[in-house]
Amino acid sequence: MADTVNATLTYFVPPADGSRPYQYMDADPKTGEHVRNFTREPVQVEVENMRGKEDSVTLDTAGFQFFKVPSKHTSFKSDEEIQAEYYPESVELIKKITGASRVVLFDHTIRRRRPGIIDDGPDKRQPAMVVHVDQSTASAIARVHKHLPPADAEALLKRRFQIINLWRPINQALDYPLALCDCRSIDRKTDFVPTTLKYAERDGESYGVQHNPNHKWKYMRGMTPDEFILFKNFDSVQDGSVAVLTPHSAFNDPTTPADAPLRESIELRTLVFYD
Repeated sequence: MADTVNATLTYFVPPADGSRPYQYMDADPKTGEHVRNFTREPVQVEVENMRGKEDSVTLDTAGFQFFKVPSKHTSFKSDEEIQAEYYPESVELIKKITGASRVVLFDHTIRRRRPGIIDDGPDKRQPAMVVHVDQSTASAIARVHKHLPPADAEALLKRRFQIINLWRPINQALDYPLALCDCRSIDRKTDFVPTTLKYAERDGESYGVQHNPNHKWKYMRGMTPDEFILFKNFDSVQDGSVAVLTPHSAFNDPTTPADAPLRESIELRTLVFYD
């Protein structure tokens, strides 16, 4: 198996008039399109297969890390069962790996690729095919206030905290796997553009990611449900000593066999705190 594949990733292009970028998160039910004031561009990149060299990247060096730990919960059919069974074991897993004193799991997304299906409603999410970072610094702090009592939030924000996602395939992920950008290859001053995400009840914020030819992309081919990725969307330690965030995107791997099962995965989003 080749060490790298050539693939197309879709990058963010900011509004030409210099205005602040925004996107409405409720898609048009007829077209599946989101109203936005920015554009995107496809870029050919090399994506390195990390199978067999997983230990060369870690959360604090690259911003992401690969693991193999089977999940006790395996059905992923019911949100209630996921919250009752998969949430607690995942919280304990993240604590054990990171050494965190507290982990607050605030939501999850199941993605199932369904070719030709336009509806991208909350229960029909498809792989996210655009390079992005889930949280900006402002929205990461807002998340702490949103999900924790005021007294807790103020105290926790004075110490190190992170937003870490746990991504696990539900079936073997040969089809449309997840690519991650090594944090050591990014330029935080020029690569990221804060983008308003307009929901019906609130505004959020993520980072649009502009193309940088220095970006180094990685993935692990053929991940199984026993394997998972932890990757950072935010770290309050921003003195250059650790990776802060991880641009990421699903992509069409040209080495995928024609009979591979369609990609199914679950992604958890967590607030991670340290004493």
